[in-house]
Amino acid sequence: MVNAFFWGVMLILICQRLGELILAKVNYRYMINRGAVEFGAKHYPLFILLHGAWMFCWILEVLNGKAGVSSSWGVWVTFILLAQFLRYWCIASLGRCWNTRVLILPGEPRIRRGPYRYWRHPNYLAVCIEVFCLPMLFSAWKTAAVFSVLNGLLLLYIRLPVENHALQSLKQ
Repeated sequence: MVNAFFWGVMLILICQRLGELILAKVNYRYMINRGAVEFGAKHYPLFILLHGAWMFCWILEVLNGKAGVSSSWGVWVTFILLAQFLRYWCIASLGRCWNTRVLILPGEPRIRRGPYRYWRHPNYLAVCIEVFCLPMLFSAWKTAAVFSVLNGLLLLYIRLPVENHALQSLKQ
């Protein structure tokens, strides 16, 4: 059964994503004005399409099914909150360099603060957790499964190779 909690979560998520896209656009202009080079621009629309389709399918699955708040809601909320913490730690750690695109400032060192001290791509862990756990919070397991696989394939075979190539151009 769809309830105010579902629509509240969806509204928060949409506002959050729109805010992140605005921040990414502001940071994009800042970085380009400083001489940044973009890598992998051609695959960027795939991410927009994937995340838009994920939300659409999640809504459809909840509206068309018997999906409601999962009996394991506490587990899903815990993982979602951890993912949110990690996401905003990544954004804060990268500062004006954070973006939804792959931008590199030639000659600049790689950022190694925050979660980037421990892992090259911590933001993608947060995204993977969200893509799976948010639909699972409402028992939308088909959306969680299909889009976790699609997101994983896009990351492993397209985005991460592009980012790793871009990072190799930085001072270590």
